[in-house]
Parts: sequence; structure tokens; C-alpha cells
Amino acid sequence: MTFNFLSTAIKLMLFEHQITDMRISLIGMAGVGKSTIGKALARRIGCQFIDVDRLIIADKGMKLQELIDRYGDNALIEIEEKAVISLNIDNDCVISPGGSVVYSEKAMKYLKEKTTIVFLDSPFKIIEERMRNPSGRGVIGLKKYTINEIFEQRYKLYQKYADITVKIDKASRINEIVNKILNETSKEDKT
Repeated sequence: MTFNFLSTAIKLMLFEHQITDMRISLIGMAGVGKSTIGKALARRIGCQFIDVDRLIIADKGMKLQELIDRYGDNALIEIEEKAVISLNIDNDCVISPGGSVVYSEKAMKYLKEKTTIVFLDSPFKIIEERMRNPSGRGVIGLKKYTINEIFEQRYKLYQKYADITVKIDKASRINEIVNKILNETSKEDKT
């Protein structure tokens, strides 16, 4: 009896070690749930959650849409790039950059070197339902393109940079998504 208990305890410790030595970036469109899923994932792992959009808002004292309206899309891409590159990613953490982070090759290269990048892949219909007012969310590109066109542009970039893709549909529950991410990232070896 004791042997079985010890064997199970050792397996549990090894499993916990696998999922606690992690640095994860969640990418995907606005409305996919990066912040909600990121917070739940960070709680599960027991690490820091970093919401890059919130850092930018706190630093600049303006909402993302105000930054776009005042300075333009390219300025927000540059601000986001600087915010990402300034992150200290030496410890376990879950990062939720803005959906437009994929427009910065420099930011994505940094995240790719330091983290496992998880693409939260949701069909456009779900994104559209969740983003009732995209013009107020600070989505880069809306002055030139429809939200569907932006989705199509970014989708290819999300696929390009992703180490792991986690499919999300309307029936997906946060806990199930977190479990999928943990299962997939435990297979990755990012040290």
C-alpha cells in the first residue's frame, strides 16, 4: 500500500513540476478570451498574469482606442512592441499581449524566444458575437478594413507564430481550455 501511495505521489510531483516551469504567451483576436483564459491559467499554474493592454493603458493613461485615435495604428503597434520587449520573462508567467502583437516581428521574436506561444483559435463568428463594438476596443486596422478582413490578415500571422494551437468553440469552457493548454505545453520543452 505504501509503495503505491509513494509511486502516485512521485508521479504527481513530476506532473506538477512539468506544469509549474512555464512561460506562456496567449495570442489571438480581441474577444477570443486571452485575458479570461490567461488569468485562469496563471491561477492554475500559480504564477503571474501579465495583461499587456492593461500595462499600456496604465503607462499611457489612455484607452487603446484613444491612443489609436490620437496617434494612429502604427504608434500603437510600436507602443505594444516596446511594452512586450520590456517584459521580464525570466520567471513563470502567462502573458496576454494585444491581438495586434503579431504585427510586430520584433515583439513576436522576443515572445518566441522566451515563451511558448499558444494561439487561441476561435471561428470568426464567435469573435464577431463577442465583439459587439469593435470600434471602441482599440483594434488596429479598423479605419481601413472590416473586422472580418482584419481577422483574415491576423489569422495567418497567429498560425505563423504559434507553437501550439488550441481550438475554441462556443461550447468550450474556461477550465477545459486551460486543461488543453496545460496538456499541450507540458509536451513542449521551452527552457
